[in-house]
Amino acid sequence: MNAIYEAIRVALQGMAASGSLPQAFTYQFVINALLCTFLIGPLLGALGTMIVVKRMAFFSQAVGNAALTGVAIGILLGESYTSPYVSMFSFCILFGIALKYTQYRTNLSNDSLIGVFLSISLAFGASLLLYVSAKINTHVMESVLFGSILAVDYTDMNILLVVTLISAVVVLPLYNQMLLSSLNPSLAHARGARVRLLEYIFVILVTIVTVACLKIIGAVLVEALLLIPAAAARNLSRTLGGFVAGSMIIATLSCILGVLLPMQLGLPVPTGGAIVLVAALVFVVTTIMRTTMSRFRATGV
Repeated sequence: MNAIYEAIRVALQGMAASGSLPQAFTYQFVINALLCTFLIGPLLGALGTMIVVKRMAFFSQAVGNAALTGVAIGILLGESYTSPYVSMFSFCILFGIALKYTQYRTNLSNDSLIGVFLSISLAFGASLLLYVSAKINTHVMESVLFGSILAVDYTDMNILLVVTLISAVVVLPLYNQMLLSSLNPSLAHARGARVRLLEYIFVILVTIVTVACLKIIGAVLVEALLLIPAAAARNLSRTLGGFVAGSMIIATLSCILGVLLPMQLGLPVPTGGAIVLVAALVFVVTTIMRTTMSRFRATGV
Protein backbone atom coordinates (compact mmCIF):
# COMPACT_ATOMS: atom_id res chain seq x y z
CA MET A 1 0.00 0.00 0.00
CA ASN A 2 2.93 2.34 0.55
CA ALA A 3 3.44 2.63 -3.21
CA ILE A 4 -0.20 3.69 -3.63
CA TYR A 5 0.17 6.31 -0.90
CA GLU A 6 3.28 7.64 -2.63
CA ALA A 7 1.52 7.80 -5.99
CA ILE A 8 -1.38 9.76 -4.47
CA ARG A 9 1.04 12.06 -2.66
CA VAL A 10 3.03 12.82 -5.81
CA ALA A 11 -0.15 13.48 -7.81
CA LEU A 12 -1.63 15.83 -5.21
CA GLN A 13 1.64 17.66 -4.65
CA GLY A 14 1.93 18.17 -8.41
CA MET A 15 -1.57 19.64 -8.51
CA ALA A 16 -0.73 21.91 -5.59
CA ALA A 17 2.45 23.07 -7.33
CA SER A 18 0.45 23.95 -10.44
CA GLY A 19 -2.08 25.92 -8.40
CA SER A 20 -4.97 23.48 -8.87
CA LEU A 21 -5.07 22.72 -5.14
CA PRO A 22 -4.33 24.84 -2.05
CA GLN A 23 -0.70 25.23 -1.03
CA ALA A 24 -1.28 23.01 2.02
CA PHE A 25 -1.31 19.97 -0.29
CA THR A 26 2.42 20.37 -0.88
CA TYR A 27 3.00 18.87 2.58
CA GLN A 28 2.99 15.10 2.96
CA PHE A 29 1.52 15.19 6.48
CA VAL A 30 -1.54 17.05 5.17
CA ILE A 31 -2.10 14.45 2.46
CA ASN A 32 -1.68 11.60 4.96
CA ALA A 33 -4.17 13.28 7.29
CA LEU A 34 -6.75 13.71 4.53
CA LEU A 35 -6.37 10.09 3.41
CA CYS A 36 -7.11 9.08 6.99
CA THR A 37 -10.20 11.29 7.10
CA PHE A 38 -11.72 9.45 4.14
CA LEU A 39 -11.45 6.23 6.16
CA ILE A 40 -12.27 7.56 9.62
CA GLY A 41 -15.28 9.66 8.61
CA PRO A 42 -17.49 6.98 7.01
CA LEU A 43 -16.33 4.35 9.50
CA LEU A 44 -17.10 6.32 12.67
CA GLY A 45 -20.21 7.84 11.12
CA ALA A 46 -21.74 4.44 10.34
CA LEU A 47 -20.84 2.87 13.69
CA GLY A 48 -21.97 6.00 15.51
CA THR A 49 -25.58 5.46 14.42
CA MET A 50 -25.71 2.18 16.33
CA ILE A 51 -23.78 3.65 19.26
CA VAL A 52 -26.52 6.28 19.59
CA VAL A 53 -29.36 3.78 19.17
CA LYS A 54 -27.81 1.33 21.66
CA ARG A 55 -27.08 4.15 24.14
CA MET A 56 -23.46 3.06 24.47
CA ALA A 57 -22.11 6.60 24.41
CA PHE A 58 -19.27 6.04 26.87
CA PHE A 59 -18.13 2.64 25.65
CA SER A 60 -15.62 4.00 23.12
CA GLN A 61 -14.21 6.34 25.77
CA ALA A 62 -13.80 3.40 28.14
CA VAL A 63 -11.97 1.45 25.42
CA GLY A 64 -9.76 4.44 24.66
CA ASN A 65 -8.75 4.82 28.29
CA ALA A 66 -8.24 1.06 28.57
CA ALA A 67 -5.73 1.40 25.73
CA LEU A 68 -3.40 3.17 28.18
CA THR A 69 -3.26 -0.06 30.13
CA GLY A 70 -2.62 -1.93 26.90
CA VAL A 71 0.29 0.39 26.12
CA ALA A 72 1.81 -0.20 29.56
CA ILE A 73 1.45 -3.99 29.22
CA GLY A 74 3.03 -3.89 25.78
CA ILE A 75 6.03 -1.93 27.00
CA LEU A 76 6.51 -4.36 29.89
CA LEU A 77 6.45 -7.23 27.38
CA GLY A 78 9.02 -5.54 25.18
CA GLU A 79 6.80 -4.10 22.46
CA SER A 80 7.81 -0.82 20.81
CA TYR A 81 6.38 2.10 22.75
CA THR A 82 5.80 4.09 19.54
CA SER A 83 3.41 1.55 18.02
CA PRO A 84 2.20 -0.90 20.70
CA TYR A 85 -0.71 -2.05 18.55
CA VAL A 86 -0.59 -5.73 19.50
CA SER A 87 -0.97 -5.04 23.21
CA MET A 88 -3.59 -2.31 22.68
CA PHE A 89 -5.75 -4.44 20.40
CA SER A 90 -5.41 -7.54 22.58
CA PHE A 91 -6.17 -5.86 25.90
CA CYS A 92 -9.00 -3.70 24.57
CA ILE A 93 -10.73 -6.61 22.82
CA LEU A 94 -10.57 -8.62 26.04
CA PHE A 95 -11.84 -5.56 27.89
CA GLY A 96 -14.86 -5.20 25.58
CA ILE A 97 -15.75 -8.89 25.56
CA ALA A 98 -15.45 -9.14 29.35
CA LEU A 99 -17.69 -6.09 29.78
CA LYS A 100 -20.41 -7.48 27.53
CA TYR A 101 -20.15 -10.98 29.09
CA THR A 102 -20.51 -9.49 32.57
CA GLN A 103 -23.54 -7.51 31.46
CA TYR A 104 -25.31 -10.66 30.29
CA ARG A 105 -24.42 -12.50 33.51
CA THR A 106 -25.42 -9.73 35.92
CA ASN A 107 -28.10 -7.78 33.98
CA LEU A 108 -26.49 -4.53 35.09
CA SER A 109 -26.95 -1.50 32.85
CA ASN A 110 -24.35 -0.50 30.28
CA ASP A 111 -23.39 2.75 32.00
CA SER A 112 -22.87 1.05 35.37
CA LEU A 113 -20.65 -1.67 33.95
CA ILE A 114 -18.69 0.75 31.79
CA GLY A 115 -17.99 2.84 34.89
CA VAL A 116 -16.84 -0.20 36.86
CA PHE A 117 -14.59 -1.57 34.10
CA LEU A 118 -13.21 1.87 33.29
CA SER A 119 -12.26 2.47 36.92
CA ILE A 120 -10.55 -0.92 37.22
CA SER A 121 -8.68 -0.46 33.94
CA LEU A 122 -7.48 3.04 34.81
CA ALA A 123 -6.30 1.94 38.25
CA PHE A 124 -4.46 -1.05 36.77
CA GLY A 125 -2.96 1.07 33.99
CA ALA A 126 -1.85 3.82 36.36
CA SER A 127 -0.09 1.26 38.55
CA LEU A 128 1.72 -0.27 35.57
CA LEU A 129 2.72 3.12 34.21
CA LEU A 130 4.75 3.74 37.36
CA TYR A 131 7.02 0.88 36.30
CA VAL A 132 7.35 1.91 32.65
CA SER A 133 7.48 5.70 33.04
CA ALA A 134 11.28 5.70 32.90
CA LYS A 135 11.26 3.86 29.56
CA ILE A 136 8.90 6.04 27.56
CA ASN A 137 8.31 9.63 26.58
CA THR A 138 5.24 11.19 28.14
CA HIS A 139 4.15 12.32 24.67
CA VAL A 140 3.28 8.68 23.92
CA MET A 141 0.52 8.87 26.51
CA GLU A 142 -0.61 12.21 25.12
CA SER A 143 -0.84 10.76 21.61
CA VAL A 144 -3.10 7.97 22.88
CA LEU A 145 -5.39 10.42 24.68
CA PHE A 146 -5.46 13.27 22.16
CA GLY A 147 -4.03 11.82 18.95
CA SER A 148 -2.18 13.66 16.20
CA ILE A 149 -3.70 13.26 12.76
CA LEU A 150 -0.94 15.40 11.26
CA ALA A 151 1.75 13.00 12.55
CA VAL A 152 0.43 9.69 11.19
CA ASP A 153 2.79 7.49 9.23
CA TYR A 154 2.21 4.71 6.72
CA THR A 155 2.04 2.08 9.47
CA ASP A 156 -0.84 3.90 11.15
CA MET A 157 -2.56 4.31 7.79
CA ASN A 158 -2.15 0.63 6.91
CA ILE A 159 -3.61 -0.47 10.24
CA LEU A 160 -6.54 1.91 9.80
CA LEU A 161 -7.11 0.61 6.26
CA VAL A 162 -7.06 -3.04 7.41
CA VAL A 163 -9.52 -2.29 10.22
CA THR A 164 -11.76 -0.41 7.78
CA LEU A 165 -11.78 -3.36 5.36
CA ILE A 166 -12.48 -5.83 8.17
CA SER A 167 -15.33 -3.65 9.41
CA ALA A 168 -16.81 -3.38 5.91
CA VAL A 169 -16.61 -7.13 5.32
CA VAL A 170 -18.28 -7.88 8.65
CA VAL A 171 -20.80 -5.04 8.87
CA LEU A 172 -22.21 -4.82 5.35
CA PRO A 173 -23.85 -8.29 5.40
CA LEU A 174 -24.99 -7.91 9.02
CA TYR A 175 -25.83 -4.20 9.26
CA ASN A 176 -29.61 -4.57 8.95
CA GLN A 177 -29.66 -7.32 11.58
CA MET A 178 -27.41 -5.28 13.87
CA LEU A 179 -29.59 -2.20 13.50
CA LEU A 180 -32.79 -4.18 14.07
CA SER A 181 -31.33 -5.87 17.15
CA SER A 182 -30.38 -2.40 18.43
CA LEU A 183 -33.88 -0.99 17.89
CA ASN A 184 -35.92 -4.06 18.85
CA PRO A 185 -33.99 -7.10 20.15
CA SER A 186 -37.17 -9.17 20.59
CA LEU A 187 -38.25 -8.65 16.99
CA ALA A 188 -34.73 -9.39 15.73
CA HIS A 189 -34.69 -12.63 17.73
CA ALA A 190 -38.12 -13.60 16.35
CA ARG A 191 -36.77 -13.11 12.82
CA GLY A 192 -33.90 -15.50 13.47
CA ALA A 193 -31.13 -13.06 14.32
CA ARG A 194 -28.59 -14.24 16.89
CA VAL A 195 -28.83 -11.12 19.00
CA ARG A 196 -26.14 -11.94 21.56
CA LEU A 197 -23.63 -12.95 18.88
CA LEU A 198 -24.37 -9.71 17.03
CA GLU A 199 -23.77 -7.79 20.25
CA TYR A 200 -20.36 -9.38 20.72
CA ILE A 201 -19.46 -8.71 17.08
CA PHE A 202 -20.50 -5.09 17.45
CA VAL A 203 -18.50 -4.63 20.65
CA ILE A 204 -15.38 -6.09 18.98
CA LEU A 205 -15.88 -3.85 15.93
CA VAL A 206 -16.23 -0.70 18.02
CA THR A 207 -13.17 -1.75 20.02
CA ILE A 208 -10.85 -2.34 17.06
CA VAL A 209 -12.07 0.81 15.31
CA THR A 210 -11.48 2.87 18.44
CA VAL A 211 -7.96 1.48 18.90
CA ALA A 212 -7.11 2.02 15.22
CA CYS A 213 -8.17 5.67 15.52
CA LEU A 214 -6.44 6.38 18.84
CA LYS A 215 -3.08 7.54 17.50
CA ILE A 216 -4.83 9.58 14.81
CA ILE A 217 -7.55 11.47 16.70
CA GLY A 218 -7.10 10.23 20.27
CA ALA A 219 -9.25 8.50 22.86
CA VAL A 220 -10.87 11.75 23.96
CA LEU A 221 -12.03 12.64 20.45
CA VAL A 222 -12.99 9.19 19.08
CA GLU A 223 -16.04 9.20 21.33
CA ALA A 224 -17.02 12.68 20.14
CA LEU A 225 -16.72 11.73 16.47
CA LEU A 226 -18.79 8.60 17.06
CA LEU A 227 -21.58 10.50 18.78
CA ILE A 228 -21.88 14.04 17.45
CA PRO A 229 -22.33 13.31 13.70
CA ALA A 230 -24.88 10.58 14.47
CA ALA A 231 -26.76 12.87 16.85
CA ALA A 232 -26.75 15.67 14.26
CA ALA A 233 -28.00 13.35 11.52
CA ARG A 234 -30.73 11.98 13.77
CA ASN A 235 -32.10 15.50 14.26
CA LEU A 236 -33.09 15.73 10.60
CA SER A 237 -33.48 12.12 9.44
CA ARG A 238 -36.80 10.70 8.36
CA THR A 239 -35.55 7.21 7.49
CA LEU A 240 -32.90 4.82 8.78
CA GLY A 241 -31.05 5.08 5.47
CA GLY A 242 -30.98 8.85 5.74
CA PHE A 243 -29.81 8.58 9.35
CA VAL A 244 -26.83 6.39 8.42
CA ALA A 245 -25.90 8.34 5.27
CA GLY A 246 -26.22 11.68 7.04
CA SER A 247 -24.00 10.56 9.90
CA MET A 248 -21.31 9.32 7.51
CA ILE A 249 -21.39 12.56 5.47
CA ILE A 250 -21.26 14.80 8.54
CA ALA A 251 -18.38 12.83 10.08
CA THR A 252 -16.37 12.87 6.84
CA LEU A 253 -16.91 16.58 6.17
CA SER A 254 -16.03 17.39 9.79
CA CYS A 255 -12.73 15.54 9.41
CA ILE A 256 -11.85 17.22 6.10
CA LEU A 257 -12.76 20.73 7.25
CA GLY A 258 -11.09 20.18 10.63
CA VAL A 259 -7.81 19.38 8.88
CA LEU A 260 -7.91 22.13 6.24
CA LEU A 261 -9.59 25.13 7.87
CA PRO A 262 -7.03 25.82 10.64
CA MET A 263 -4.20 25.82 8.08
CA GLN A 264 -6.04 27.81 5.44
CA LEU A 265 -7.28 30.43 7.91
CA GLY A 266 -4.16 30.45 10.10
CA LEU A 267 -6.10 29.47 13.21
CA PRO A 268 -4.10 28.25 16.26
CA VAL A 269 -6.47 25.32 16.80
CA PRO A 270 -5.35 21.67 17.17
CA THR A 271 -6.56 19.51 14.31
CA GLY A 272 -8.39 17.03 16.51
CA GLY A 273 -10.18 19.79 18.36
CA ALA A 274 -11.07 21.51 15.07
CA ILE A 275 -12.64 18.30 13.74
CA VAL A 276 -14.89 17.98 16.78
CA LEU A 277 -15.74 21.71 16.76
CA VAL A 278 -16.90 21.48 13.14
CA ALA A 279 -19.07 18.46 14.01
CA ALA A 280 -20.42 20.31 17.05
CA LEU A 281 -21.31 23.32 14.88
CA VAL A 282 -23.25 21.04 12.54
CA PHE A 283 -25.05 19.56 15.54
CA VAL A 284 -26.02 23.03 16.78
CA VAL A 285 -27.32 23.97 13.32
CA THR A 286 -29.37 20.78 12.98
CA THR A 287 -30.78 21.24 16.48
CA ILE A 288 -31.88 24.78 15.63
CA MET A 289 -33.41 23.52 12.39
CA ARG A 290 -35.32 20.80 14.23
CA THR A 291 -36.70 23.18 16.84
CA THR A 292 -37.61 26.02 14.49
CA MET A 293 -38.68 24.32 11.26
CA SER A 294 -41.95 22.41 11.36
CA ARG A 295 -40.89 19.95 8.65
CA PHE A 296 -38.21 18.49 10.97
CA ARG A 297 -40.10 18.48 14.29
CA ALA A 298 -41.82 15.19 13.61
CA THR A 299 -38.73 13.45 12.27
CA GLY A 300 -37.08 10.71 14.24
CA VAL A 301 -35.63 7.23 13.88
